Amino acid sequence: MRSGARVAVIGGVFVVVAGGVAYGGYNLWQGIGGSSGVGISAGAEEKRTGPVTRDEVTDAAQEFLAAWAAGESDKAGQLTNNPVDAGPVVADFGVSAKVTKAEITPGTPVGPTVPFTVKATVTHEGRSTPWTYASELTVVRGLSTGRPLVDWKPAVIHPKLTQGATLRTGAAKSGEIMAVDREGVELTPRKYPSLGPILAQLREKYAARTGGLPGVETWIESGTEGVPNITLATHVKGRPGRLETTIDAQAQAAAERSVKEFGEGSVVAVKPSTGEIRAVANNPAGGFNAAFEGKQAPGSTLKIVTAALLLEKGLVSADEVAPCPAGARYYTRTFHNLDHFALGDVPFKQSFAESCNTAFIKWIDEVGDDSALGKEAQDVFGIGLDWKTGVTSFDGSVPAETQGEAAAQYIGQGTVQMNALNIASITATAKTGTFQQPYLVPSELDGRTFAKAARSLSPSVSSQLRAMMRAAATGEGTGAEAMASVGGVKGAKTGSAEVDGQATSNSWFTGYSDDLAAAAVVQSGGHGGDAAGKVVASVLRAG
Repeated sequence: MRSGARVAVIGGVFVVVAGGVAYGGYNLWQGIGGSSGVGISAGAEEKRTGPVTRDEVTDAAQEFLAAWAAGESDKAGQLTNNPVDAGPVVADFGVSAKVTKAEITPGTPVGPTVPFTVKATVTHEGRSTPWTYASELTVVRGLSTGRPLVDWKPAVIHPKLTQGATLRTGAAKSGEIMAVDREGVELTPRKYPSLGPILAQLREKYAARTGGLPGVETWIESGTEGVPNITLATHVKGRPGRLETTIDAQAQAAAERSVKEFGEGSVVAVKPSTGEIRAVANNPAGGFNAAFEGKQAPGSTLKIVTAALLLEKGLVSADEVAPCPAGARYYTRTFHNLDHFALGDVPFKQSFAESCNTAFIKWIDEVGDDSALGKEAQDVFGIGLDWKTGVTSFDGSVPAETQGEAAAQYIGQGTVQMNALNIASITATAKTGTFQQPYLVPSELDGRTFAKAARSLSPSVSSQLRAMMRAAATGEGTGAEAMASVGGVKGAKTGSAEVDGQATSNSWFTGYSDDLAAAAVVQSGGHGGDAAGKVVASVLRAG
């Protein structure tokens, strides 16, 4: 314990007072060198091996939490398996986060893991407020000493704290906002968890423009450019500025619900006639915004772009015969359809509706330019044009390739990289014939310039493309089952893509109904209609 510190017992919780700053500690009397021999000095005790015992877990956790609560950062660090990194982070809890008192209460261990609750007092400019949260730690045996030690990671101090990030308390970096949907409904991370990271970015970028004033907060400062800070607690509220977004609360709620029904996945909905983003949801929610920032092969959903290319080149038309053989070869690579099916000589619209790979790949020789697909994606569908959505987003990529890799791109495989936002936008462009850059907040707010595609689809090509997507959403189309419950003028395209040798393919699906387009991906969800199709249909019905 630090020189000059006083100890008092208050209701079974020991409070350490030093220099006018109080820290609470659980069971400080056990201290260093308790019954398990966990103390800093190993002495001549024989090095222990094997899994840590329950007593060792209890005592190691207790001693670390006591040192942390007492503000003894060096001592707490020495009770971990990485004292060099741990000590400064523990110190920041008092210095940067401005915690002036902490009562840390461990729960019942589960194996080597001990949950605990932190009841802290944060003081900024003479004003103190409470802050309570839960975290956990794990005890491991030290590799060199055999001592039971806390397995160090920043998340021990707070579950959202990561390597390189810092806990801070003070005047917020930006003012407050009250984000609302297109009808004026307030959007909060609590009600719409997937919007959490998006609202944080919108706050940083637009609070000042909306007249929002900062409050006093405790936050995690990421320390990484482009990664927003995470607000953990608001101690004194600022004055929020009103920020109008393009989100539709009803569609957003449906997106949040539907994406939770499956494993990891994301969904986006946009209004084709304007590019307004109506919904965005991820599972898990509140972390990485995969819906906007993900980068994966989208499978056969990219056939929308390939079909547009072939139609514009005059190589196919929706109702003319375009053979669908069981296999197709380009240079050294051979491509097959699912389960090696073949449709024979059928209209190109049917090959699109039933997702025949070979009916697309067999035309690459006649296109005569292996980079043509990437040009089509950019010039017509706006892919890769540096979208200014209002938050961080990836605008898709179809890089120039040759030979077999170029052929793989025709069916959305290989080096093509997309996310749900990109595919929803591609579908919106197919619906109207003209690319409208997706956005969350109007450009007038900050004067940013939206991306513009070089050209629109001709009325003939646009009409044929819609007819093909309608065929995929009805009758024998691969998207018919998923879209059966969706009314209005509709179209769809299914997709599946294997990434990094996974056993079950990712499920991709995109569709539109009237003036709403949506796209979803479910990781390891199987065929397009199996999982992602249900997510898209749910959002389209709500919209």
